[in-house]
Amino acid sequence: MMTLDKFEEASEAVIRVTNRTKLVYSDYFSELTGGKVYLKPENMQFTGAYKVRGAYYKISTLSEEEREKGLITASAGNHAQGVAYAAKIYKAHAVIVMPTTTPLIKVNRTKSYGAEVILYGNVYDEACEYALKLAQEKGYTFIHPFNDEVVATGQGSIAMEIMKELPTVDIILAPVGGGGLLAGVSTLAKLLNPNIRVIGVEPAGANCMQQSLKAGHVVSLSGVDTIADGTAVQTPGDKIFPYIQKNVDDIITVEDRELIVCFLDMVENHKMIVENSGLLTVAALKHLDCKDKKIVSILSGGNMDVITMASTVQHGLIERERIFTVSVLLPDKPGELVNVASVIAKEQGNIVRLDHNQFVSINRNTSVELVITMEAFGHDNKEKIVQALKEHGYDPKIIQPKNIYL
Repeated sequence: MMTLDKFEEASEAVIRVTNRTKLVYSDYFSELTGGKVYLKPENMQFTGAYKVRGAYYKISTLSEEEREKGLITASAGNHAQGVAYAAKIYKAHAVIVMPTTTPLIKVNRTKSYGAEVILYGNVYDEACEYALKLAQEKGYTFIHPFNDEVVATGQGSIAMEIMKELPTVDIILAPVGGGGLLAGVSTLAKLLNPNIRVIGVEPAGANCMQQSLKAGHVVSLSGVDTIADGTAVQTPGDKIFPYIQKNVDDIITVEDRELIVCFLDMVENHKMIVENSGLLTVAALKHLDCKDKKIVSILSGGNMDVITMASTVQHGLIERERIFTVSVLLPDKPGELVNVASVIAKEQGNIVRLDHNQFVSINRNTSVELVITMEAFGHDNKEKIVQALKEHGYDPKIIQPKNIYL
């Protein structure tokens, strides 16, 4: 199924439902890595993710009878929107089963395309099992988000666009959940140029593809634990697995904390909102030897609710030591709070939160606790503030900051 002719057909078909996501050269990441880094901003698609490619191409190949039965799928959000949007174009009824943990923005946008949304299960795999049950009971046509060669061929249209725009690319990085995107991109890339390295990137807490490749067959994880909800898959697709075995050069895993910092990098340097799964390929850059190579990082989606954004920004600032909290003990007498504030101000620290506890000790005249959350310019500035507090007789202890935004 995944032939050059089919990839060309898919690439022509998806023009109807996709924005032209031209490569964005990243001065920031290029300087950071020593290579030439380009971003493929699929977060800028109309549905906010690349998934509309595979969903639309698959639905376009169905017969009228198959579409009239109604369509059903399971998805953590991005494939859901792709199916819902494509179904709307074909005037077909769509039922989408989504995990109960799906971000609200993805649920609401899926509904906005006219789809019927059912929330079921805590992870994708549970939602998928329920969707398959409904398909059998009611005769719906099931559109699998990744374990389908036609869907994967549609996703491979990304590689066609990359190759047309940057034919001399050395490395393509693609996020991995169930493997549809990676299968499509790697297969077409190798068809066009066998020397291109295609690397999949998974969250460390949901590395089902990495484990499957090591085992030589599809394996299921006992559970997943990651903030990258779009790639929180326990079992990769067995139909597309052979393509990945043949065409993928490596799988890299990244920790959640790396994604948090990358979110800030994208906002500050490229003014783009990219969801955690889409940031996997950005986080992977520091795990590679990028020197003198042309690398394309596929940003798979940008559907992120504002509460998640707020939390991610806060934790990113903490990770970079631009927000930190100290606890100091001081005598309970007039002027002590002003003294502490003055020390911090002289070192350019900006206090954003104070907690003053007079009852931490039985003898409050001896000591009260002051917990200070402040902004700094980074590690060096933080260390100067801490040292200044020590020099003025305080004994600051670094503690975990409380939520400063909500």
